[in-house]
Amino acid sequence: MKNTFTLFLTLTTFFCFSQTEETIQINNILDSWHKAAAEARFDDYMNAMTSDAIYIGTDATENWNKKDFMAFAKPYFDKGKAWNFTALERHIYISKDKETAWFDELLNTQMKICRGSGVMIKVSSQWKIQHYVLSMTIPNEVTNQVIKIKESIENPIIEKFKK
Repeated sequence: MKNTFTLFLTLTTFFCFSQTEETIQINNILDSWHKAAAEARFDDYMNAMTSDAIYIGTDATENWNKKDFMAFAKPYFDKGKAWNFTALERHIYISKDKETAWFDELLNTQMKICRGSGVMIKVSSQWKIQHYVLSMTIPNEVTNQVIKIKESIENPIIEKFKK
């Protein structure tokens, strides 16, 4: 019984440690990615993403492949500061084969609290961002006010997608 418990404890510790190592790597990559934007390091920022990455921004029209996102973002980086996001909270989930991870994060931004979520994959044993979604959070108490503000801008977009 004692040997079984020791084996269980050893395997559990090993599993937790390896998960922790993966989580630490992913946290570091995401923190560095956000910092690269704040410091306008365009190449570092874009190199953290896969070649087929998708970036979805806060505006309903912002759904970019990496090439288009690079064209959109470059002028911001060229000004010496793109955007400054700092994680307030982050949850990371890793697939059993440790080749895919997904995450969600609350961010402190110039837009106040935003939510980021995404998918990362291993490319040549290095974690890369393949899909990222940035959303502004809206406190429930002001949802109706925000809807009224968005209505005139987003109703035409809704009609366009209906067609």
